[in-house]
Amino acid sequence: MAKSVGVTLSERVFTGLVVDHELSGELNRFPKDEDELGALVEMHTDAIVETICSQLVAAAGDTKLDAVGVAVPGLVKNGVVEEAPNLPQLKGARLRDLITAKLKEHGIEAPVTILNDADGVAAGLAASHGKLDSMIRVWTLGMGIGFGRYPFTPGVWEGGHTVVTLDEKETYCGCGGRGHLEGVMGHRSMRLRFLDMEPEEVFEAAKKGDARCLEFKKLYHRALAAATASSIHMAGTGKFFLTGPYVHFVDLPMLKDYTQQMVKMSPLQGYSLEIVEEKAENRVIGSAVSAEQAAGL
Repeated sequence: MAKSVGVTLSERVFTGLVVDHELSGELNRFPKDEDELGALVEMHTDAIVETICSQLVAAAGDTKLDAVGVAVPGLVKNGVVEEAPNLPQLKGARLRDLITAKLKEHGIEAPVTILNDADGVAAGLAASHGKLDSMIRVWTLGMGIGFGRYPFTPGVWEGGHTVVTLDEKETYCGCGGRGHLEGVMGHRSMRLRFLDMEPEEVFEAAKKGDARCLEFKKLYHRALAAATASSIHMAGTGKFFLTGPYVHFVDLPMLKDYTQQMVKMSPLQGYSLEIVEEKAENRVIGSAVSAEQAAGL
């Protein structure tokens, strides 16, 4: 029975002890105050590492750990955060080495795995839906747009930066790229696009028939459909989950209709789209499961 700690880093740090693919006890969270959600952006790398490790040690308690999984936003390769648009101070950080060294100071010598946060979500959903023997993909809708895949396969998988439009004016993506999915759907990007409205107000106005907001709602769903269709055409059919803090913006019938218009080959019709509630527990469990599998447990 594997005993691991899963950590997920986004607007908050969530940490929990996972035993046999299930959360044991309550989640630790930092910061606890809703008014301090921007705290991580203002912290330097060493402070973030210290925070992760202190939360991790608290979650582990006296348990001897088999593995530690830490999920972070951005492009991760071999334990190094190569790019992190939403937490730029992590760019270039050898996070696995930093966390491993800090944990040894606390007497914890379990192998540490660093993974993309959306991959952690995918693994968590696979575990909670009994699909650990299947391929699933997930879109996480938050400040940015994450694309996760389970089981883990080496690659970049920055699906949030899929090019979905050739419009030269589409330059809202946080990475600076043109025409990206995140430049349409990311919460930060929507705020830049609608300087006079919050994203929640945009979708509420679309319901009431506001022409500008309704047109954006269509663009929002066409963009997600295009990225999903591209994944289907490259990797085949399968299950797509949609989750994240802003998944409530998604009109599932509209998304399915646009996707159906873009995927016409009969062998590729066996895909499905499902919205699932955002739960930090799924992210933490997925991080732990990924770490266990990376350690060969």
